[in-house]
Amino acid sequence: MFLALVIVLLTISLGRAAYLEQRYDSATATLKSDSSKVPQYFQTTPELFAGPTATGRAPFLAETNPAPFGPSRSFVPNTPLETALPIAGNAANTSIFQLMGQLSPYAPNPRFLDPARLRSGTHDQSDTLHSGFGVDEYPLPPGSKISQVHVIHRHGSRYPTSDAPVQKFGVALTQAIKDGAKFTGELSFLNDWSYELGAEILVPVGRQELFESGVLHYYQYGHLYNTSTKIIARTTTQDRMLKSAEYFMAGFFGLEWTNNATLEVIIEGDGFNNSLAGYDNCNNSDTGVASGGTNASAIWESNYLPNATHRFQELTKNFTWNVSDAYNAQTLCPYETVAFGYSAFCDLFTFQEWEGFEYSIDISFAGNNYFQSPVGRAVGIAYVAEVLARLNHHVLLTSDTQANITLDNNTSTFPLNQTLYFDFSHDTNIAAVLTAFGLTQFAGFLPTSGPPPNRQLIVSHLQPFAARLDIEIIAAPHPVAANRTGGANAYLAGGPTTYVHFIINQRTVPLGVSLPACGNRTDGWCEIHKFLESQSKAVEEAEYDYSCNGNYPVTPYGSLSNGVPPPKS
Repeated sequence: MFLALVIVLLTISLGRAAYLEQRYDSATATLKSDSSKVPQYFQTTPELFAGPTATGRAPFLAETNPAPFGPSRSFVPNTPLETALPIAGNAANTSIFQLMGQLSPYAPNPRFLDPARLRSGTHDQSDTLHSGFGVDEYPLPPGSKISQVHVIHRHGSRYPTSDAPVQKFGVALTQAIKDGAKFTGELSFLNDWSYELGAEILVPVGRQELFESGVLHYYQYGHLYNTSTKIIARTTTQDRMLKSAEYFMAGFFGLEWTNNATLEVIIEGDGFNNSLAGYDNCNNSDTGVASGGTNASAIWESNYLPNATHRFQELTKNFTWNVSDAYNAQTLCPYETVAFGYSAFCDLFTFQEWEGFEYSIDISFAGNNYFQSPVGRAVGIAYVAEVLARLNHHVLLTSDTQANITLDNNTSTFPLNQTLYFDFSHDTNIAAVLTAFGLTQFAGFLPTSGPPPNRQLIVSHLQPFAARLDIEIIAAPHPVAANRTGGANAYLAGGPTTYVHFIINQRTVPLGVSLPACGNRTDGWCEIHKFLESQSKAVEEAEYDYSCNGNYPVTPYGSLSNGVPPPKS
């Protein structure tokens, strides 16, 4: 009897197990079927065209942090990076982490003192602070409304790209140490050092930067979101690009962001049209004709780093330092800091050498990506064309750019009715976008002999990690006075007027400085019809096909000033 009961129960149990397994298989098949119906450009997992995803060693800052750097210094908690380092020659206690060009961790565009006065030690409290990009910030006059915002956002802090010079140096230095190189004094940490960085993907603080930016943008623009809709946001297939977009969305909407937004993931790779990585379908952007900035930067490096190179050699046996090695050692500081929280390479260099590092990157961007580059406008023109199409309420059916017409020719993948547009891109691409918009405020020549006074192109202010350009569309009930310094009524007589407002890293870019049609306004805004007029020939002026595919000679750095190649002979 008992045996019969056991057999019955076992039969029921096996039958239920078979039933549950059948349901699981059916559900899995449904999920697979549903997944297969998702177009590639809306697929976020599994990742396609993700690029390298090597992870470095885990940080252990609680054990490795040497703060407070001596008995006479006060302890400053890390937040989360250790940046309170004593730097020789840092008279004004300025953070060197805002002197690292595109490798700077995100910080809002700062108010800053004249660098020449800082270096001379003659600055005092009466010195005028330079205000962002040259204009003060003004609130919206009562009755004005922001109706739309277009955001193009750089990814967060990351590991070095694959085969970058700093990676090759790190591998070579590690091997030299294994082969018997010895170091003393301030270089003694190298005796136990090895290169342990990953490649290309976001580091933890990079994830934080994008999440915090999402939170910030929600506070800024959350009211624009229509809760009955689901917006399209765009990014690329690279792992750090996709993750940056996801962390931003989580900051903006919360962890359930997929209820509010769909990510459009555009293939990033050679030969693919992609406005968020415009260099991929711009052949000349990866050749010698577009490397004038790299060459010029090397000249400047040889001017500002000989002393450091000599110092290092004095402390080294069985390894020969050159200027390139010293530059790569300097580059390890920002990369190790964002990866591990602290880097012993940072305080090997003086404050003046950190100013030199920033300027080396400024020169490089000027010649490779901004107005001294023959492909400066062409690489960024597709994104400009897309913004103009949105403002003019039409899709792109044809294009003289690298815009992805397959996606841009219909409103399901290129919507025109959103109040919030979020696009995720790269540092050099955003630099090219500013060039394609014709923001000549950043076109000044940067000589290899040293920084000119009042230079405008400072990459740490423009394209740090997690940089962002916010383009606000402002609807005013009346024309807003061009001069708003008096504090009087901001409005003039007249009907409703719409304005465009460019904000880079939380500071206004005065459009009238670069676009004469916008006029000289103290708030930096531009009436939208004047802005569109100034952009009416932007695609033509970029000379996309000739810039990217033409056969033209290499031109010396500094011989170009408009972001396009020399005229055809």
